[in-house]
Amino acid sequence: MQSDYLNKKAKLLFAGVSMLAVSGCLYFFMLEKQVPSPTEKFIVEHMTNPNGTLATYLLDAPAETADIVAGREALAESLGLWMQYALARDDQKLFDSSYQVLHRYFLSPQTYLYWKLSADGQSHVTTNALGDDLRIVDALWQATDKWGKEAYNKTANAVTETLLASSIQNGYLVDFHDFAKKESPHTLSLAYVDMSALKRMADHGMIDADMYNRYRDLMRNMPEDGLFYPKIFHVEKQVYSYDDSINLIDQLIVALHRAEIGERSEALVGFLKKEFAQRKQLPGRYDRLSRTPAVSYESPAVYGLAILLALKQDDPDWARELYERMVKLRSEDARYVGGYVFNDNTHIFDNLFPLLAEEAMRSSLD
Repeated sequence: MQSDYLNKKAKLLFAGVSMLAVSGCLYFFMLEKQVPSPTEKFIVEHMTNPNGTLATYLLDAPAETADIVAGREALAESLGLWMQYALARDDQKLFDSSYQVLHRYFLSPQTYLYWKLSADGQSHVTTNALGDDLRIVDALWQATDKWGKEAYNKTANAVTETLLASSIQNGYLVDFHDFAKKESPHTLSLAYVDMSALKRMADHGMIDADMYNRYRDLMRNMPEDGLFYPKIFHVEKQVYSYDDSINLIDQLIVALHRAEIGERSEALVGFLKKEFAQRKQLPGRYDRLSRTPAVSYESPAVYGLAILLALKQDDPDWARELYERMVKLRSEDARYVGGYVFNDNTHIFDNLFPLLAEEAMRSSLD
């Protein structure tokens, strides 16, 4: 009897190990064989306008107001993420084509970056967006260091000089500047405080150490409500404020910026791990007070950012769990292989952030 029991136990153990081995092989296969990623191919084939700008949505739709992006309109934010992907892939050709799009369409005569464009590359706005600017100049400086092309450095310096000359209030860069009205708000969205970009800005002599340390301290000493980070720092009153409905994309971007200065987001990550373990998914929004999901949908962008944070915090096991859930959200429609498409539509961020995460996972295996 004891022999039979041990034989059954051995068989069960072998079956469990075999399942893990199959799962592991599938995981490595997905990362090693997808060169280029099918998500990259989807973006190139379905989310790229004829002029080379990246469409925000798969389906076209008219813009109702200038303040809201719609249809095939293009965002500077998307271009910055695409440039980051080109850097991660060590693909100078892809980066250079993005630089040409930047220079031809997004760079204004006053050397600020239009935050959005119409699908045909025309600008109908007179404002920048700080987070987009910082991501792009950071990518340009990284590309200069990597490939030694002076044009990248020249453009980064010009955009930064305009930014510093136009968008500072009470000693801080703020969310945007309206170059037609010559007005800026007194708000700084914490998801815009890109510490990697600010560090390079200091290294290139564009800001001094005191200014860099001001942002470092802002991110290091920000309050949290026991779990979630604030949304905005009000530069005039020097106070932080929260949203009632928490967007996990914003939270994870803030956590990634804090990770750049060595700060870990233990409370947030611990909560998300618990939620993922219980629900087998991460909803895109939470009610701040009740700590319960405010929506039922999942966001591929949330998974992509959570993977990037997990890898940044040396947690490859959780990154792998998130990755396996993320890729299950890819469309099964043969028209959109590799795309994160739902009801025949998708947002570019729900493809770019997963793409960056996929590349980071691949690099972590090297």
